[in-house]
Amino acid sequence: MQTMPAALPIPLALIGFPVGRGGSVTLISPMVDIHHHLLPGLDDGSPTLETSVAMASMAVEDGITHVVCTPHASSSWTFDPKLVAERLDSLRDALAGENIPLTLGAGCDFHLSYDNIRDATARPAKYTINGHEYLLIELPDHGISPNLGNTLYDLRLAGMVPILTHPERNPTLQRNPAMLEEWLRNGLLVQITTSSILGHMGKKAEEMSRTLLANRWVHFLATDAHNLEKRPPKMAAAREFVAKRYGSGYASLLCEGNPGAVFNGGPLPEQEEPLNLYDDDELVGAPWWKRLLKRK
Repeated sequence: MQTMPAALPIPLALIGFPVGRGGSVTLISPMVDIHHHLLPGLDDGSPTLETSVAMASMAVEDGITHVVCTPHASSSWTFDPKLVAERLDSLRDALAGENIPLTLGAGCDFHLSYDNIRDATARPAKYTINGHEYLLIELPDHGISPNLGNTLYDLRLAGMVPILTHPERNPTLQRNPAMLEEWLRNGLLVQITTSSILGHMGKKAEEMSRTLLANRWVHFLATDAHNLEKRPPKMAAAREFVAKRYGSGYASLLCEGNPGAVFNGGPLPEQEEPLNLYDDDELVGAPWWKRLLKRK
């Protein structure tokens, strides 16, 4: 089994945490970012160690306490766990030298290619978050396979729990969001991008993200940060929006409870009931989230 860099447990209660400049201190809740291209020089994310340190500092100022570093694993970007571990160690050393209190974990942004799927089913911990069971998956923008449900089943059978990244930004799903329904009923988890909620990723992404949130079809907010400007590592504004529009409990699940469980490799906490997903007959008996909680 592939050994992943050590990850520290996450306290999921309110904590006092120093943020801002000039020594100001604000009481905030910890936020866990499970999708972040923070490691330098591995993909189209951070190009240098200096940029990675600056992104980490920005994340901490925004209230993020834990980040999963997720370089692409695709035909364009080779995923090398040994190199990931080396860059992770270097970044941890740099953050310690700058007194930036950010806990780092490792995973990848997994593209559903034939070669990737075959390798992952043979060596799941190579790709999963912190070597546990959760796997970030990214769909192609066009040409989603009609057999995707079978692929998701195969990943589950191999011991992985797929988390679909940013479906609100996928052109195919924007045209046909109903494609998500069967996958969700079969246990797929969903992560949307904080910038989408705030309208920075286009009108269609904004509208779809808010529909998914209203239906409680979202399980994680994450930054998908790539840089300091256009794709920054910020979650607080999106969390605040979700708390005001959809409830503080749901916002806490998306930014703390659920991503904290993923970081630590544990079962998800109890979820809010999804809307517009099941017929009345299907709601008799255990809902989908109870099946997830009992999967162990």
